[in-house]
Amino acid sequence: MGVAGPIRVVVAGPGLDGHDRGAKAVARALRDAGMEVVCTGPHQTPEQIVDTAIQEDADGIGLSVLSGAHMTLCAEVVELLRERDAEDITVFCGGIVPDEDIAELKALGVADVFTPGTSTRALVGWAEANLRPAG
Repeated sequence: MGVAGPIRVVVAGPGLDGHDRGAKAVARALRDAGMEVVCTGPHQTPEQIVDTAIQEDADGIGLSVLSGAHMTLCAEVVELLRERDAEDITVFCGGIVPDEDIAELKALGVADVFTPGTSTRALVGWAEANLRPAG
């Protein structure tokens, strides 16, 4: 085994949501911490996001969801990863997610959920502790 490279993360805006300010802030914070980040931009289908993550050999997928469709979109991404035998890619999400949905998202396979007000420092610390680079 060689030395593992930097943590690689795909940051994506799934579905119809066109807001990307939060995703850009997350991407910038992860990059500043030395991670490689691929931003897909908004309006991505779960299939496009999973394809990108596999092609980019990503360690994690960060989904930014403000549209209220977080349950469906996150579940689709997790299921597609399972179908593609890529469950080693960790899914996390952020955005407008009601507290009562967080436990259900985690039960579906989302590693963690970051709601508005989460500091970028906390997010970076979580990523460094939970997204393991392939090596």
